[in-house]
Amino acid sequence: MTAFDAIPQNVDFDADLIRRYDKAGPRYTSYPTAVQFHEGFTADDYRAQAQASNASGRPLSLYVHIPFCDTVCYYCACNKIVTKDRSRARPYLDRLLREMEMQAALFDSGRPVDQLHLGGGTPTFIAHDEMAELMTGIATHFGGLNEETGEYGIEIDPREVSADTLSLLRRLGFNRLSLGVQDFDPRVQKAVNRIQPAEQTLAVLNEARRVGFRSISVDLIYGLPLQTLQSFAATVNRIIEAAPDRVSVFNYAHLPERFKPQRRINVEDLPSPAERLGILQQTIAQLTEAGYVYIGMDHFARPDDELAVAQREGTLYRNFQGYSTHADCDVVGLGVSSIGMVQDCYAQNRHDQDGYYARIDAGEVAVFRGVLLDADDRLRRDVINALICHFRLDFASMEARHGIAFADYFAGELKMLEPMQADGLITVDADGIAVTPRGRLLIRNICMVFDRYIREAQVVRHSRVI
Repeated sequence: MTAFDAIPQNVDFDADLIRRYDKAGPRYTSYPTAVQFHEGFTADDYRAQAQASNASGRPLSLYVHIPFCDTVCYYCACNKIVTKDRSRARPYLDRLLREMEMQAALFDSGRPVDQLHLGGGTPTFIAHDEMAELMTGIATHFGGLNEETGEYGIEIDPREVSADTLSLLRRLGFNRLSLGVQDFDPRVQKAVNRIQPAEQTLAVLNEARRVGFRSISVDLIYGLPLQTLQSFAATVNRIIEAAPDRVSVFNYAHLPERFKPQRRINVEDLPSPAERLGILQQTIAQLTEAGYVYIGMDHFARPDDELAVAQREGTLYRNFQGYSTHADCDVVGLGVSSIGMVQDCYAQNRHDQDGYYARIDAGEVAVFRGVLLDADDRLRRDVINALICHFRLDFASMEARHGIAFADYFAGELKMLEPMQADGLITVDADGIAVTPRGRLLIRNICMVFDRYIREAQVVRHSRVI
């Protein structure tokens, strides 16, 4: 048997090992990561990459950012605009529609939209007629949606759902949704300023299923103030009873120096490192015992969900929306702070609303920074994607795709992996690298070995891996 043979789907939780490897590192929604984005990459560079991508005929994946939130959740690190003034959505939507027109002009009209994701912020902050107008704009500029083959998702705050919201979204073409839950415990909800009764959330989930959404995902966060093993276990049990298709369990990163709302969280109320590990271990056990498959990082899915199927078939991919089943798309970012991945570049729009408005009003795409990938970046991206999505790496396929001798090109990295192999995180032989059940929770550490920017950096600006 070689290292590249079938890999068990279970997770071996070793708390001592996790503590020893727990350090800051990227989440690898891209490689190079956003830390490497720079303003030397311009809108002209992006236009050239977009136009060059047309020769491939690849499908498109659209990410649309709606930044508005009615109230602030203290833990949140997203790019957002907190306001109760719903009229602020109108001028933003006007610019978004103009941006669509400018972006669509860069891509051949025959390229289908295989994926669409509305994130935020709170996408359902905008009115129903505005949502319909937004979707009409997408159809006008990028073409219609194919529900048989496409994945069209939206992030939902259950507090922003009225009686006919979900039926409207389904009619507009959305077939997947993600529900923000975080925690059902009322004490925790009060501590993070997100009062959201469990009954309200579960009613939305059940209604989404009734109106025909094909995939429903639930987001949880562990490490929030006042959480305990018992309280979070109760939340997870209620989620399991509701049986969503996917569950994401994110680690709360307390970085108040970077994210001002987090300064309202009482640090003394946060679980200790040992308690956080205990909550994570318990949650993994609950979900896997309930039949969910550990996809990687923070994600679990039912065995018949597209993510689990794609992982088994070797087609899973990772991008700025997390794990994806459409690896062959160019990603077009629309809206303030959105990030696109087109041809051989990553490109990000202006972070600030005023700057974004100014660029669109001037008739320019809003890209203000990014990075152009070289051959080494593309190679390392493929290596990291294989490991983080499939927990395995086949040397021969990398050599054929990139024209290298793996053992020679990565001689230093293979040497750096030896302690991880000794600790039982991976197995390495002449055919490839396989991540063991013991190493799956530490996949970010394994990927970091192949990240040349991490090795060159004097300061690592990322959250901790666990």
